[in-house]
Amino acid sequence: MTPYDLRIEPGLPLVCPAFTLEGLKVRERNPALEEALAALSAELRALWHATSIGDVPGIQPVRASYHALGLDPTRYRPSSEALLRRVLKGQNLYRINTLVDALNYASLKYLVPFGLYDLDQVRPPVALRVGKEGEGYAGIRKEFVNVAGRACLADELGPFGNPSSDSDRTKITPATTRALVAPFLPRETAAERAREIAAGTAEALLRYV
Repeated sequence: MTPYDLRIEPGLPLVCPAFTLEGLKVRERNPALEEALAALSAELRALWHATSIGDVPGIQPVRASYHALGLDPTRYRPSSEALLRRVLKGQNLYRINTLVDALNYASLKYLVPFGLYDLDQVRPPVALRVGKEGEGYAGIRKEFVNVAGRACLADELGPFGNPSSDSDRTKITPATTRALVAPFLPRETAAERAREIAAGTAEALLRYV
C-alpha cells in the first residue's frame, strides 16, 4: 500500500486518501471472499433489515456531501448505498473479479463509496474536482456518465471516476497488476478514521485478490 498524491479542489465536501497496490493477480473467484461477502451481507441484514436505509449510520454523511454539490443522492446514488440496498433486499451482489468484489466488501464494511482503477490506464496528474459542463466518460455498462457539477477524478485525458460509477477506460480487468484505490470520504471524516478505512481496505484487497 503506497499513498497516492492527488490534488483536491478547494471547497469540495469530500476528501480522498487514495493509495496504490502493486503486484496484483486478479482472479475470477475466491471461495474465501465469497464466504466473507455472505457473512457480511447476513450481518448487515440482521442489523438493518427493519431500519430505513437513511437511518443506517454512515449513510447520511455521504448523502450530505452530494447535497453540498447540489445533487440528489437518491438520483445519483453513492455506490456504497447502492450496494447496501441490494444486500438489504436480499439480492445477490454482482460478481466481477476478485479485486472488484473485494472492494465491494470494503465498501459495505465501511459504508463509503470507493473508486477502483487500473493504474496503468491512469495518466497523472490526478485531481478530485467538480466536473465541467459537457464532461463525462464511457462508464462500465453505461454509455455515458455525465459528471458536470459532480465530484470526479480526472487525469490528463479527462474524468475517469466518481463516487457513483467508474469509467470503462480505467476499469479493472484480469490483466490488471497495479490498482489505484480511491475512498471518497465526507470532509468531516476524522484523520484517524480515514487512515483506518484505507488500511483496512488495503488489507482486505490483498487478502482476497
